[in-house]
This record gives sequence, C-alpha cells and structure tokens, in this order.
Amino acid sequence: MTRSLDPNALDALFNDARTHSAWLDKPVDPALLQTLFDLMKMPPTSANCSPARIVFVQSAEAKARLLPALDEGNRAKTMAAPVTAIVAHDLRFYEQLDYLYPHAHARAWFEGNDEKIRTTAFRNGTLQGAYLIMAARALGLDCGPMSGFNNEMVDALFFAGTACKSNFLINLGYGDASRLHPRSPRFAFEQACQIV
Repeated sequence: MTRSLDPNALDALFNDARTHSAWLDKPVDPALLQTLFDLMKMPPTSANCSPARIVFVQSAEAKARLLPALDEGNRAKTMAAPVTAIVAHDLRFYEQLDYLYPHAHARAWFEGNDEKIRTTAFRNGTLQGAYLIMAARALGLDCGPMSGFNNEMVDALFFAGTACKSNFLINLGYGDASRLHPRSPRFAFEQACQIV
C-alpha cells in the first residue's frame, strides 16, 4: 500500500499551504466537517486511544460564546472564520480502550495513573489536531491554528461536566490569499536533523 503522493498533492498539504488569518465569506458545509473527522480519526495514536474531542464552532450564537475567551489579537479573525475547531482531549479516553484496542486489556495500563493519563491524552490529542489540519488541507480547506485563548473559560463554556480539556483552536474555511504575508523561514535539514 506504500505509495508517494504526486507533487500537486504534496504542495497542497505542505509546500503551498499557509496559515490563514483572513477569510472569504464562504460557508463550510457541515457534511464536510464530518468528512474531515472521518479522515483525521484514521492515522495512529498510542494503543488507538483516540483522545481528541472536537467542537466545531460554527453558529453565530456559539461564536458569541467563544469570543470573550479569545485574546484580543485573535478575536476578529476568529469571528470572521466560517468555523473554529476547538481541539481538546478527553482525560477519560482510557474508558473506551476495550472498544478501541480490543486485543489487549489496555484500560489497565492507565487506570489510577493520572500522570500517564494526562501525558497520553495531551500528546495524542495534539497529534490528532495535527491530523485535522492535514485532513482539512486535503479537503480544500484552509487553516489558522492558534493558541491565545483562555483554556479554563473555553472548558467551562464548551466542555462543562466532562473530562475534556481544550488544547488549541483551528480556524477553518477558505482563506483570503491576497492577505497573506510572505512565508516565514524554515530550518534546513542540517539545522534540525541528524542521521546517526
């Protein structure tokens, strides 16, 4: 099954893809968000733990609830984005491991070990957030991932009564390419990597 994507696909996912802060007035179909999730859930997580929980903030009412939790510099672009995904992780993810990882009693690996639960949920939820970005790009959506919000407020507003904790936000939609600034530098291989 190993195969390389063609250069156009690689450009869409990596080389030409940009972080957007300005958005076209073009809605995102909710069915596309379901397709997005169906792609992002497929790549690997530790023991298939799949701790990411996503709230797609799309309605005007939900955007208004999110607004006070945003840092000032993130408010205008988030309100203009058709959708804002709240990427969170469920600290009770291990309760689903009998279903998600049925060939081992993986739930026992986590029960009673709060540090292992926290690090596994955060690491793998972050990984799934990155998968979401790549899946969105593959489906023709632009992304604007960001920190710069009050996590405790977002958790109270969108995850009350759950064990979910917000990690970061991703604005989703169709970016206004005319408002992009030049791409910032990236490291060369030799600056960041070793082959040993």
